[in-house]
Amino acid sequence: METQKLRTLKILEAVDNGDAPSQRDLARQLNISLGLVNSFVKRLVNKGYFKITNIPRNRVRYILTPKGAAEKTRLTYEYIQYSFQFYKEGRKKIENLFLKLSEEGIRQVVFYGASELAEIAYLFLQETDMSLTAVVDQNRAEQMFLKKRVIAPDALPTITFDCILLTTMEDKQKAREEIVLLGIEESKIRVMD
Repeated sequence: METQKLRTLKILEAVDNGDAPSQRDLARQLNISLGLVNSFVKRLVNKGYFKITNIPRNRVRYILTPKGAAEKTRLTYEYIQYSFQFYKEGRKKIENLFLKLSEEGIRQVVFYGASELAEIAYLFLQETDMSLTAVVDQNRAEQMFLKKRVIAPDALPTITFDCILLTTMEDKQKAREEIVLLGIEESKIRVMD
C-alpha cells in the first residue's frame, strides 16, 4: 500500500476516533513533520473527507464526513487486502527458506533480531524439525522473547547452533558484518526477507 494512502487512512482513523487530535499529535503518531501533516489535513478537507470546527482555547476539531467515512472504509479494505497479500508472500518465502534449511540438515537455529519478523518466523519454525536455540538482540538483551531470554551478540560464540537467521528489521548487512567480526562463519548466516 502506498505511503500516502496509509497516512491518509491513519489520519482518517484518528479523526474518526473522536479524540480531537491536534496536528502535532498526528505528526507524532505518523512520525512525520508537522508541515506534512498540515498539507495532508488541508488536502483531506478540500476533498470533503472531514470538516474543521473551532473548540475552546483556539483549537480546532476535525469531524469526519460521510464521504470521509466511505474513504476510510475503502482504504481499510485496501489495507487488509495488501496485508493479506504481504502475509501470503512472506509465508511462502519463509516456508521455502525453512524447507531448504531442513534439507541442508539444519536443526538448531538462532534468530538475530527480536522483531516482528522473528515472531512470524517462529510460528513457521514450529512446523519444521528445527528448534530455536537462542534469540540475539543487543537492544533487548536479558529480556524475554519467544520464551527465551534474549542474549547479546557477544555471547554468540558460546552457544551451539547450525544457522543464524537475520530477523532484524535494521540494516541486515551491518548485522552480518557484526556477526562475522565475532568469528562466526559467514556460511552460517541466512537472511530473512
